[in-house]
Parts: sequence; structure tokens; C-alpha cells
Amino acid sequence: MRASRLGDDEGLARLLRAVQRDDEPHVVSGALGDVRLEDLAGAWAGDAREVVALAPVPGDVSGVPPEAAARATDAGECAVVTTSAGAWALVPEVTEFGSDLEPGHLVTWHVTPVGPWSMRVHGAVGTLGEAERDLRTALLLATRALDDLDVARWRDDAAGAIADLRAGGAPTWQLPASVPPRAVQVLTQAVRLRAIVDLATADDGGAVNLWQADQRSTALREVDRASRHAVGAATFWAAS
Repeated sequence: MRASRLGDDEGLARLLRAVQRDDEPHVVSGALGDVRLEDLAGAWAGDAREVVALAPVPGDVSGVPPEAAARATDAGECAVVTTSAGAWALVPEVTEFGSDLEPGHLVTWHVTPVGPWSMRVHGAVGTLGEAERDLRTALLLATRALDDLDVARWRDDAAGAIADLRAGGAPTWQLPASVPPRAVQVLTQAVRLRAIVDLATADDGGAVNLWQADQRSTALREVDRASRHAVGAATFWAAS
């Protein structure tokens, strides 16, 4: 792959800041050679035709191209991009280093060529409107699960986090200014609901019977499914 340079393009610089954050510079490995993420982003600048971010889990790889499904499931995330040269799945591999006080991350994006994927994504995650409806139902389920668990009572650290999650607030991500507000709202709520699921499943809380535990787990799995599919619906973009 011949990688172009970023130059002074603020859009690409913003993308790199958003993806890499405080990490060491990300690198790319796989079908396009071993280069920096900066080089790949520069090479694809202005050439992306379709893009989506997906959040697969074991048992639900909805929308993920089969060529990258195993690695994407292990990572829990996958970006898929179509350019004039073909379609590619990008899956991050994160290696931690340092200490608790000064943690660091090395990230390698594994790139795999894939076949046409947009119809698969649409069929798996649905439209943005469908994602909004599913999230409204999921929010009710998540709130009920939290109330049943009463996690704020038996986990001192959870009360503030739950209040923040329920209250919402503007995301701190560096999203492109061109992202429609409706997509930002769906994405924000989806990420918030996944955080609620993490809180609610971190501990069983007080004494509950097996039936109650199973009912709660079933509800939370549905919340997580709706949230993950909404991430795909909110991040799907195709050039007009």
C-alpha cells in the first residue's frame, strides 16, 4: 500500500486524536502491510465509500463480515470500510503496559479484506429509527433491572455512576461535526445503556433466587443486544 501523508488536514488530525487519545501511536497490520494508522487514514482520505462500527459478542456477530468475525468477537469491536480499492474490516488488538498509576496501551489494527457488507449490516442492525425504538424499550428494561438489583444500596461506587448514566449529558467524544444530531443521540444512548449493563452485571447484589437471576440476565442481554445494534445503526455512513 502506498500511504499518503496527513499534511495539514485538520479532519484527519481530529480523527487520529479521537481514536488514539493518550495511547502510543496506533499501527496497522495485515492485508495492507505494516504501517502507522496515520498513514492508512491519509491513504483513505476522501476515498471512503461506506463506513460502520460494530460491537459483536459471542453468539451475536450481527453484521460483521465472516472473514473477520472470530477476531472481532474476541476484541468486541470492529470497523468496516469500503474504498475504491475494496472493502476492509479493521479490528484492534490492545496490549497494556506500565503501571496502575501510569498505564499505557499499544494498539495494532488488524486489516482483513472482506466482501460487500452494507446489506448484511442493514439486515442485522436495522435503521436508525428502529434503533431509537429498541433503545426506548431497552432503557425501561435497564432501569427496572437496576431498581430490582438496588445496586446503589449494595455498591457504594455505583450510586453516582448510575445517576450520571440516567441523567445523560453531552458525549465527550471527538465526533465529526458532520454527524447528524439524531445519530449522535442514538449513539450516546447506546453507549450509556451498555455502561448500565456493565454496572448491573458486575455483581449479583443481594440474595436473589435462581429464577430472579435468570430473569434479570435475560433482560440485560436484550438491553445489551439493542445497544450494540444501535451502535451499528448510528455509525453507518454511505457516500451519497
